Formats: sequence, C-alpha cells, structure tokens
Amino acid sequence: MLAQEIIRAKRDGGALGEAQIQSFVRGLVDGSWSEGQVAALGMAVFLRGMNRDEAVQLTRAMMLSGRVLRWPDMPGPVLDKHSSGGVGDKVSLMLAPMVAACGGYVPMIAGRGLGHTGGTVDKLEAIPGYTTTPAPADFDRIVRTLGCAVIGQTGDLAPADKRFYATRDVTATVESVPLITASILSKKLAAGLDVLAMDIKCGNGAFADTPAMARELAESIVAVGSGAGLKVRALITDMNEVLGFDAGNALEIAETLRYLKGEAREPRLHEVTLALAAEMLVLGGLAADSSAARLKLQAGLDSGAAAEKFAQMVGALGGPADLLERPSAYLAAAPVVLPVPAPRAGRLTGLRTRDIGLAVVELGGGRRQAADAIDMRVGFSGFRHLGEQLSADEPIAFVHAADQAAAERAIQSVRQACSFDGDWTSTPIVMDRVG
Repeated sequence: MLAQEIIRAKRDGGALGEAQIQSFVRGLVDGSWSEGQVAALGMAVFLRGMNRDEAVQLTRAMMLSGRVLRWPDMPGPVLDKHSSGGVGDKVSLMLAPMVAACGGYVPMIAGRGLGHTGGTVDKLEAIPGYTTTPAPADFDRIVRTLGCAVIGQTGDLAPADKRFYATRDVTATVESVPLITASILSKKLAAGLDVLAMDIKCGNGAFADTPAMARELAESIVAVGSGAGLKVRALITDMNEVLGFDAGNALEIAETLRYLKGEAREPRLHEVTLALAAEMLVLGGLAADSSAARLKLQAGLDSGAAAEKFAQMVGALGGPADLLERPSAYLAAAPVVLPVPAPRAGRLTGLRTRDIGLAVVELGGGRRQAADAIDMRVGFSGFRHLGEQLSADEPIAFVHAADQAAAERAIQSVRQACSFDGDWTSTPIVMDRVG
C-alpha cells in the first residue's frame, strides 16, 4: 500500500480504513515511511481530523506495535491514572501508593517533562539511586508484591507512538485531539490496564486552555478508550495556578513526602488526588461509590499505609530505604533561596501559570532540548494561591536557584506573571466529569 495514497486520502478529507492505518503504523516501526511522509500524514490529520473509528484503529495499531504487558493471576484490578500535564502536578506520586494501599495494582508508566510542564519520571530521578528503567521481570515483581511501581516508558512499548510523536513535535502537529488521544491510550493499553482515570488539565497552565477544548479531549479519550476495551473516566481539573505549594523536581518529591506523612496537604492538591483515586477504586470494583472510596483512601493516608507503600517502592527501585524519614539527606537543595516579594498589597487575582512553568525551565529544572540535563534542585516553593490577600513585600513564593543572577531573573518572571487587581471568582478544582 503506497504511503502517498494514504496521505492523499486523508489530505482530501477521507476516512482511513483499518488496512491503511495498519500500513502507516508498520511504516513507523520498520522505517518504510520516510520522515517527510510521516510529517505529511500528521499534518493531514491535524487539518482534516479523524472520526472515532479511525482514532480507535490508530490507537489499537500503535498499542500492538510493540510489547503488550499482561498481568495474569493478579489478585486485584490493574489501575492507572494519566494527566495531560500541568505545573506543580505531582498527583501521580501520591496517588499510586494510596491506591495500592487500598488493594489496587498500579503499573504506572509515566512521562518526562514537555515544554512548560513537569514530568513524573524527572521528579522521581531526583531521588538518588531510583531507577525508572527496571528490567521487565523486576517491574512485574514489584507491582505484584507492593501494588505499585512508577517507571518511565521503555522503547518496546508502543514504539510507533514514540516515532510519530517525535515527528509531530517538530512539525507543529501536536495539538490534534485524535492524535493526542491515540498517543496517550496506545501506551496505557500496552501497559495491560483494566481501568484508567484521566486528568485533563484546563486553564492557562494547560494544553487545553478552554473548557470547550478540555471537554473535547476528555470525550475523545473516554470514547476511544472504551472503544478499545478499557474502562475510562476523565476529570477536567483547574490549571490556572500552581497545583500544591511547590514546582520543581526535588521540591515536588519533598512536598509528596510531606503530603503522605500528613505534615502538609494543600487543599486543591488533596482534592484532585482524592477525586482521581476514588474514580480508580470505583471503576476497579474496590469501592461501591465515591464516598466509600474516599473513606478508604483517607484511611490509607491516616494509618501511614500509603506512605509506607511509597517508601517500599522507592527502596525496591534502588532508592534510599529511609527517604521518608530523612528526605533532606538525599534530596539536593539549591544554594540560593530567595523570597519573591509581592509588588504591593492586594489580593492575588491572577497567575499566568504557563509562565511559572517556563520560569522553572529557565532555572534549569526542565529541558530546552531533549538531551539537556536537569538541575533537580531548582524551582519554587511555598506558592500562594489565587484569592489570598498579601501585604506589600510578603512572599508570593520562594525561588530555589543555582546562583544569585538566576534567582533574580526568576523573581522578576513570577512578579510579572501575577495580577493583584480585578475581580476574582473561586474555581472548583474538579470542573467536570466525563464517562
């Protein structure tokens, strides 16, 4: 089947059949499609779209392009959660051990940072010794014995998606709902899941910057996931401010530990974590309804069971066994920590959250290019939240930087990203539910 004829069919607005989609996916894996041809089809889909059946077929074909994990004889449901990406989004780090403490099994294959958004894998690599690429047999054993393991994507899971995404990333075709849907779900289906809770971030710190766009993506993921045989529910959650108190790799690990130990739980972060974890328990048959699920999850936190699951997972994957007790002994600290003073007294009414994410990248906490090394120490802590009243010079946050000059640039970036005038209306952290 000629690549150019498949491209022509989509260019002219036609729907691709199963054989055409499978031919394309084979070409991604075996190299018989050139980069130009892959880019051309990506642009054709970006401009012409895909119907639900096409998206399901593309998802399934990319899922089957590599190894598909199986979990035979698992004593409980295999559950996972995925986020579309935000700033300060460390939900996966708390959610996986919380669900494991309630009887779920969470083989979470997470991603790295992309653009202004932080990546779960990058955050975990702030823990000395933690391996995000264990041998398949070790991954299987850890999930079965502990109930959770959070690792990075391996090259043999959905390899077609890896190549297609790399091409889309440099040809301005990332922002396509059917292609985003297929990219996310092909990897999740390849992980052998029973249930997926999807967190669609919405707002000025998210890919989906409007409720309409977030709803379109949520409905697509639920419909295509269901069409591929997966139980899926999506929550649309607010990303118009930093989630939690901290943004930056080691800082977010430290916040995760404080959360699990009950030392500090920022209310919005706590609510979105409970809401997503509750959906997983209900869909997995581990709780009768959301209220019962929340009680189980809170009990797991209060008893210390969730914190212990996290500690055991870190130890099993090569990290320090006493991270929970002595985080400061292991998590790197920046040499310069300075307050970001409020320019004047007033209520914090707006935050350009994407700019905060970019400021973390500028500090060295993210990548400008794929090969860049990350400075795990840098970022922001103690972020104040929308609606809070601040005095003049009161800290909006604290910047953690490698040197004084970088800290001063970051201070200016945060001050410019904040608004202290105009009206402010509280937005619920969970804005909508699909599925």
